[in-house]
Amino acid sequence: MDYVAIDELLKTQNLTILGGFYPTANDGTPPNCKTLILLGPREPNFWKAFKNSPEYQKDQTNPLDKWSRRVIINIASSLNAIPLFPFGKAPYLPFYKWAIKTRRSHESPIKLLVHDKAGLFVSFRGALSFDKKIKLPKPPPNPCKKCSAPCLNACPVSAFASNNYHSELCKTHILGKDSKNCVTSGCAARRICPISKSFPRLSEQSAFHMSAFLKP
Repeated sequence: MDYVAIDELLKTQNLTILGGFYPTANDGTPPNCKTLILLGPREPNFWKAFKNSPEYQKDQTNPLDKWSRRVIINIASSLNAIPLFPFGKAPYLPFYKWAIKTRRSHESPIKLLVHDKAGLFVSFRGALSFDKKIKLPKPPPNPCKKCSAPCLNACPVSAFASNNYHSELCKTHILGKDSKNCVTSGCAARRICPISKSFPRLSEQSAFHMSAFLKP
């Protein structure tokens, strides 16, 4: 199965390919991995499909992770691939490193990953490890190279200052007077990214992730 056919199969589950690469021995992938493909939400229908899933309807703990496991394991089985996930128990798989290696995600000025299509709203639901080489399309240029970096100044409490993400500053703000509506609309720094602005992600979806972020 080639790249296009894989993406078409993912489309049936409202997922898409966020990039891929050919691993080396030091990349932390399965031993026989020849191609690793990262998966994420296919907007704008992903959220609606997830809300209609049994995982969401049952209102159980970590419904999105459980949905991701069920769907991606089924896809991997049909493709003879190994499913991998960015969540679960430590030690965690190096999804950040893998994303950078695809050359479709890059370290943004605020150090969060920025994707050529999803911007700062990029979200990985899993990955597929193949024991054969799959021809991958040429990645586009890093979008941050020609950007004025409005993300650097969008956070109301400068949580991304000094090249570090100060999560406690962020939590203090959103648990108090949320002047930028980060809870209901998503992180102000992520939203202001020019690519994020054109990415069809619902505010309700961003609020779901923010709620998960605030859980102890």
